[in-house]
Amino acid sequence: MSNITRFNPFNELVDDLFNGFLVRPVAYEGLADVLPRVKVDVAEKNGAYKVTAELPGVKKEDIQVSIDGAQVILSAEVKQEKETSQDERVLHAERVFGKVTRSFTLPQELDEAKAEAKFRDGVLELTLPKKAEAARKQISIQ
Repeated sequence: MSNITRFNPFNELVDDLFNGFLVRPVAYEGLADVLPRVKVDVAEKNGAYKVTAELPGVKKEDIQVSIDGAQVILSAEVKQEKETSQDERVLHAERVFGKVTRSFTLPQELDEAKAEAKFRDGVLELTLPKKAEAARKQISIQ
């Protein structure tokens, strides 16, 4: 069964007119698509986590990786390549410049001393070995 409703153009006009004004700023709509986000894949192999992150347009010198226990923090800064001159006018720009940060927590603590990072063609590859768990020690009772 389908429902039949009466079309009221005034309601749609009001909804379109005030969409975003009372709840959130109009500029907020679609902003999530504009902000850069680091895309990350995480895999587990041979007692280590392999993290692959896409960082297009970033130079190796502008990437920071921090490890705190089981938490990994990736930070990068995309810099604008050139400034526009006086006689140049930008007609359309989609590339975003600025700092991006991504953090996530892995299931087990990491051994920071053995961590490795490689960066090639806009892809960061991290090999993050798991920290050896302390062996249980049986205490004899006397």
